[in-house]
Amino acid sequence: MDEQNQNKIVGSSTPANPSTQPVGKSVADILAGEHILTPDQLVQLKTQAANNGTSVDKLLLDTKIVGEEKYYEARAKLIDYPFISVATLPFSPEALSFVPKAVAERFNLIPFAYDKAQNTLSVAMSNPLEMDTVGFIRQKTGLTINVFQGLPSEITQAVQNQYTFGLVGEVKEALKETEQVGAVKTFDKDSISQVIKEAPIAKIVSTILEYAIKSRASDVHMEPQEDRVRVRYRIDGILYERLSLPHGVQESVISRIKILSEMKIDEHRTPQDGRFNFKFGDEEIDLRVSALPTVFGEKIVMRLLKKSGGIPTLPELGIRSSALRNLEASILKPHGIIIVCGPTGSGKTTTLYSVLSKLNTTRVNIMTLEDPVEYQIMGANQVQINPDVGLTFATGLRAFLRQDPNIILVGEIRDKETTELAIQASLTGHLVFSTLHTSSAAGALPRLIDMGAETFLLASTMNAIMGQRIARKICAHCKTTYVPPKELVLELRKTLGSLMTAKDEDVKLFKGQGCDYCGHSGFLGRVGIYEVLVVSEKISKLILERSDSNTLEKQAVEEGMITMKQDGYLKVLEGVSTIDEILRVAQA
Repeated sequence: MDEQNQNKIVGSSTPANPSTQPVGKSVADILAGEHILTPDQLVQLKTQAANNGTSVDKLLLDTKIVGEEKYYEARAKLIDYPFISVATLPFSPEALSFVPKAVAERFNLIPFAYDKAQNTLSVAMSNPLEMDTVGFIRQKTGLTINVFQGLPSEITQAVQNQYTFGLVGEVKEALKETEQVGAVKTFDKDSISQVIKEAPIAKIVSTILEYAIKSRASDVHMEPQEDRVRVRYRIDGILYERLSLPHGVQESVISRIKILSEMKIDEHRTPQDGRFNFKFGDEEIDLRVSALPTVFGEKIVMRLLKKSGGIPTLPELGIRSSALRNLEASILKPHGIIIVCGPTGSGKTTTLYSVLSKLNTTRVNIMTLEDPVEYQIMGANQVQINPDVGLTFATGLRAFLRQDPNIILVGEIRDKETTELAIQASLTGHLVFSTLHTSSAAGALPRLIDMGAETFLLASTMNAIMGQRIARKICAHCKTTYVPPKELVLELRKTLGSLMTAKDEDVKLFKGQGCDYCGHSGFLGRVGIYEVLVVSEKISKLILERSDSNTLEKQAVEEGMITMKQDGYLKVLEGVSTIDEILRVAQA
């Protein structure tokens, strides 16, 4: 749930006297006051409503002059109820259990949050002024009802999803079974194994993981709070809260995950790591699990790594034109160093796997040293570092040089020793790939010098440096065009310069409206934005002079390098992503 919606929920309640709205005022008046409707439109609506013998608001809704969300936001202000969008809300299984599906369908409402301490139930309704309905739910549940104005279309969809086949619906059924766990039951020898597999806690964990796979999540966060367990999914790089579990099942669910991950279930004071595989349909997922003690219990984070599906090609990642040509030319050299830069989670490892797949033949010996090994590459010799037994990037790289490699991948250059060994490997005829945590390609060279690399060795061994980020792609199912404001077009032209060929008046940009395919986010999938700095003679000279990153980048741009921000803006003009998304990931 976003911060804005959280603020609306906390402390909200049904207004004591909903009839205190201004007499004769309409939703149209509210919209006109907010300059969403023009004075002419308001006059026209009132005239037409009088002629047709209908209300202004009904006419406003029927003619769709404004969108459904704007209409109901204004209506919530008019009737003095808080507004909420249920499309992206996390639903509480306990809340859903208080109101049967038949009641939710009949009155087009849905409960989404339950506060046991305050004895309150939060409900989104199409029409919050139906006081008989609110009274009926209050009487049936014995709870104080917090009523919210919702969008009718979203509520209808949520009722179908959550009560029928959704994540929360399935967990709700499993939670019902947990209430019966204390009862004494008898099983015969043939059924006991099946009962253990279908135990309610196991079902909850399985459902959480199945949803993660269906929604293309890369991570699942299970975070104990004071009164509940928050479950969030990282989808396309952004965390979304999708589920709220009651506090009573916290220990059982966490213990179940720790058992699967072969962690110590009686250890709650120190961090632990584990892993297990999970199969869903034809997909097999490798899960890396981390448990961390917090003030309210152990937080669990599960990283999902697909074992199938293949490694994408460089063009599929989003590398194209001069960046692709320069990178391909650099990796075809028999020796040298190629560095990929970017923050954690920017796709550096995936890019390197894609490069290795391109180079992988029976004629070369590829050796990788990783932490951890995320994907298996057929034909490559992959080693996972293990500092506990002395296998670090430095010691592993030293051992690699005795294994007759052609191509070496070092997961990360972290210290002076690894830097010197990587340079030594390239000088002795090996092609070395690695990653570095810097914000840009040009920033990698001063960083390597700071770690103790000799400038004359860097100048002679570096082939190319790539900087990258990952941006969300606009959902193809709900993509729409719009005419951008002049200020935005000027910003695009200022950044792109001669790369922008379209006339200002012809520029159209794209955005996602939000739909069921993309979880109403407007984004579906991700694409990389890149810059490839080729170490030319002039760049080598600047390295020898210990030039700063700005000077190096300026020279690279003069030689034709397209910066990450420019690459992102080009993808904006092509309708791949949005300007806000590019600025979010690539703004210096």
